[in-house]
Amino acid sequence: MLKKFILYSFGFLLSSFTQAQTGEFSGRVLFEDEGQIAAIQLIGNTKISTPTDLNGYFTLAPLPAGEHIIKIISLGFKTKFIRIEIAENQKVFREIELEENPLSLDEAVVSGTLRPVSKAESPVPVEVYTAQFFQANPTPSLFESMQNINGVRPQLNCNVCNTGDIHINGLEGPYTLILIDGMPIVSGLATVYGLTGIPQSLIERIEIVKGPASALYGSEAVGGLINIITKNPSSAPLFSADILGSSWGEVNTDLGWKYSKPKKFDLLTGVNYFNYSFPIDNNKDGFTDITLQNRFSIFEKINFHRANNKLFSLAGRYVWEDRWGGQMNWTPEFRGGDSIYGESIRTNRWEVMGVYELGTTENVVLQWSANGHNQDSYYGTTAYSADQYIGFAQLLWYPESKGRHSWLMGAAYRYTYYDDNTAATAGASLDLNQPSQIHLPGLFAQDEWSLDDQHTLLTALRIDHNPQHGFIPSPRINYKWNSLDKKQVLRFGVGNGFRVVNVFAEDHAALTGARRVEFAGNLNPETSWNANLNFIQKFITKKDAFLSIDASLFYTHFSNRILPDYDSDPNKIIYANLNGSSVSKGLSIQLESMSASGFSTSVGATLMDVRVFEDAGNFRQFLTESFSGVWSIGYLFHTLPIKLDYTGNVYGPMRLPLLGALDSRAAESPWWNLQNIQLTYYAKGGWEYYGGIKNLLNFTPPANSIARAFDPFDKGVEFDSNGQVIATEQNPEALSFDPTYVFAPNQGIRGFVGIRYRIK
Repeated sequence: MLKKFILYSFGFLLSSFTQAQTGEFSGRVLFEDEGQIAAIQLIGNTKISTPTDLNGYFTLAPLPAGEHIIKIISLGFKTKFIRIEIAENQKVFREIELEENPLSLDEAVVSGTLRPVSKAESPVPVEVYTAQFFQANPTPSLFESMQNINGVRPQLNCNVCNTGDIHINGLEGPYTLILIDGMPIVSGLATVYGLTGIPQSLIERIEIVKGPASALYGSEAVGGLINIITKNPSSAPLFSADILGSSWGEVNTDLGWKYSKPKKFDLLTGVNYFNYSFPIDNNKDGFTDITLQNRFSIFEKINFHRANNKLFSLAGRYVWEDRWGGQMNWTPEFRGGDSIYGESIRTNRWEVMGVYELGTTENVVLQWSANGHNQDSYYGTTAYSADQYIGFAQLLWYPESKGRHSWLMGAAYRYTYYDDNTAATAGASLDLNQPSQIHLPGLFAQDEWSLDDQHTLLTALRIDHNPQHGFIPSPRINYKWNSLDKKQVLRFGVGNGFRVVNVFAEDHAALTGARRVEFAGNLNPETSWNANLNFIQKFITKKDAFLSIDASLFYTHFSNRILPDYDSDPNKIIYANLNGSSVSKGLSIQLESMSASGFSTSVGATLMDVRVFEDAGNFRQFLTESFSGVWSIGYLFHTLPIKLDYTGNVYGPMRLPLLGALDSRAAESPWWNLQNIQLTYYAKGGWEYYGGIKNLLNFTPPANSIARAFDPFDKGVEFDSNGQVIATEQNPEALSFDPTYVFAPNQGIRGFVGIRYRIK
């Protein structure tokens, strides 16, 4: 089918060219900066091409009469295809505008300093990924898309329900703060579930800061932050659609549209629907390889037009999801029963947020958000129902810059309500329920001091007050040096982070399987210190090629870290503050290149060691790789409006949780990788058609990843008086049912096709 499609497209393009008569196409590529050039090429005949002059003008001649496709390539901008019609001896002139490219040298960022600055000027290293970056390997959710980013890994936490979190440089999901348009929306319960259901058609870009950001964002921003920036309603497409389907029966639909009322407001709407309803058990363990899901979300964002261009924006999102995984013959009537095992999770989540710039002469901005997360779930016979509500507000004051100092001051308040049916909110008596309510006010200040054109120093301090733990300070300092041409940038930063923990809301392992949860004393806030050294070198060749090298050294030291102990008792998960320390350290490097020949390449690798130090010695953290690598190689064909993308990632061995000394499963995962290939055809009228193959090598984890999958209720397991599993003739390895031995998705090789459409 794909072969016929390519041949048909190739034939169609060639048939549009006639050779008998000639014409001329000229024009001007509009650049803001003088001296920028572009390459103009005729699709189907690479010999007919020309560069623009320093003012952007060009002439392409002679051209055969008929319809033609022209490709325009320029460093720092997206490649553009246009169609023209040339009559005999006709001269056609056109002005052409280009959009900035993801590899632009100076894109704007806000996450590092809460102040819009160019990426090159930011003293905090911020990685930027646009929607086009993720289109090289399209996925049904933003959670899966994170696998394309160096040093960032979506980690599955359960073989049955496939919930997971995002690891940054080896640190688990709860250490990563997820924001939407700068608002800390996704946290607590949504650490596990919040990255699904975000309409990707509305995403403008994603900014990632690796390392503590608590000085500006407070709790949770210990390991880093992911800020999802949605499109501005005023500049968003009038309508966009992206529909993706796979050979496994997955269907994902993203729709977006806007409505504008001149001089009053611009309204942007996005809708996402995902459905997977076909149980598959390729590894023959009796359980679904991936969970079945039915998910719907809607997002609204409105920007009001105010006098003097003052900001006033409101946004909201609602997510509904019903997912289940388990034995192949499970149906909803077995929910919560002990005859057929299933994990069924039903989620309702709402979010609202807003930004309002006060009508004062001073630059003062009020930001606020609120969200509610309601979960009704069963893990076999274990019921888990929870409600979480979070309210957040902060007032930002940007005093007028004096000299080389740029100040930011703010006050923040966060209220968290959490209630569930577990010991986390139980009172002194099991019949007494005491929901957790946390008030977290904070003050912060930041000074960005531009010492001169090459040196910048940023200092910041935040002080939060927790009712249980008192005042918690979070300082940081960042230094940046750049060469005069800004092709070399060196950044160094030191910062502190903190996190208040809710185990049941953040760690799925506490709920699933046969292990019991035990707390060793009160859990104090985790704190960390991080140091990060980052260097960027950019090269631009005379042939309009671009190369960027981005290298970082990172080191994070934890105190009071809370880790699940799987080793002390194979029947328990014991949570306690670490009597010792934990260290995450490593090196990451990213190479990016782009050339007028049509090639674009992004290759990254992260080498790290995440280790726990106690009196008895030290050991590697569970489910943390020592090496990871990613790549994305794209090629735009000269003869056809078709792009080829080859993407993938590779992971080194991880330490896996075993169920005791007799457990015969491997204590470490093997080296493994996922590879994907895709072709995209850019048709006229705003249409794009794409398709390809995921997991080319058909890698899947061992079939025995779920311990005793044939006995999920442990009916054939014998225990001693201390609750320990006894080795018997029927159970010689002393195992109990446990689905937490998971390091990779069970989904093997599959094909996918999709279509995109956009009206500007």
